[in-house]
Amino acid sequence: MTREVVLSARPQGVPQEGDFEVRETDERDLADGEVLVRNVFVSVDPYMRGRMTGVRTYVAPYEVGGPIDGGAVGRVVASKHESVAEGDWVLSQLGWCEAGVAEGKRLRRLDPALAAPSTALGALGMPGFTAWIGLTEIADVKEGETLYVSGAAGAVGSAAVQIAKLKGLHVIGSAGSDEKVEWLRSLGVEAFNYRETRAKDALADGIDVYFDNVGGDQLEAAFAALRPFGRVAACGAISRYNDQQPEPGPRNMAFIVGKRLRVQGFIVSDHFARFDDFLREVGPWVAEGKLECRETMLEGIENVPTAFAGLFRGDNTGKMLVRVGPDEPSGV
Repeated sequence: MTREVVLSARPQGVPQEGDFEVRETDERDLADGEVLVRNVFVSVDPYMRGRMTGVRTYVAPYEVGGPIDGGAVGRVVASKHESVAEGDWVLSQLGWCEAGVAEGKRLRRLDPALAAPSTALGALGMPGFTAWIGLTEIADVKEGETLYVSGAAGAVGSAAVQIAKLKGLHVIGSAGSDEKVEWLRSLGVEAFNYRETRAKDALADGIDVYFDNVGGDQLEAAFAALRPFGRVAACGAISRYNDQQPEPGPRNMAFIVGKRLRVQGFIVSDHFARFDDFLREVGPWVAEGKLECRETMLEGIENVPTAFAGLFRGDNTGKMLVRVGPDEPSGV
């Protein structure tokens, strides 16, 4: 037997721990090409909130009573796939469970000598890749430009500000606590606490690019601050994910026309053909310590719902993860 987290009710507003249930599940024998993985780290991500509504968007919704798939890193316990061996570290989409069976061809083997395996869920995984694509392909940032990143102390935001700094941009970032602001400033970011300082005031000198993780008031402030021909890489809008009634959009969208702004939303899965390019550039920065991989870690499968709900309280600095098993390879 092993344990997994299932969706027990569709969240109404901010997700609550009671919207989820930990249950036991049976193991099964492997078929040819399959691999049994014992998870060590599981990821909680803001995009998962949209999948809990029951509405299909760019990805299928989670079903009530069903498991929650998503990024996970673990060790191989048994394998019937020729390229995956027992003891290997692998990245999977097994999600919120202690162990599971996956097709070997869908796993990515990880080399712990190059980077800590958990970074495959953070700076060297989907969040870091999202930041890199948003900056390099969607916004096409240039050295010397001024970039504003909302949610700058989160998993995607913290990668975005650091990548931008390494590319020679002047970076402004917002966060929701003084501790997060101090961390961002230690990275060379001109940071402010949005709970105490209005974004409108912090951006008074103008910006060239806005990397939007938050939406709402932050997007409105960015439209006002953007210079002519500015760009917006619309990555997410976490401030609106729990709304039960749609809120009116930014009141100053006329700036899009008057300033000739380019606003482009993007989904990182559309760009996987460039993942190796991302690793070639960002991987060495992580290995050399030029890009800090801050993590907030909870322990135990029973705390996965707490970690997920914590994303919307701002509990995390950097990537939010839950350790659900030991590092050493062993049976399930």
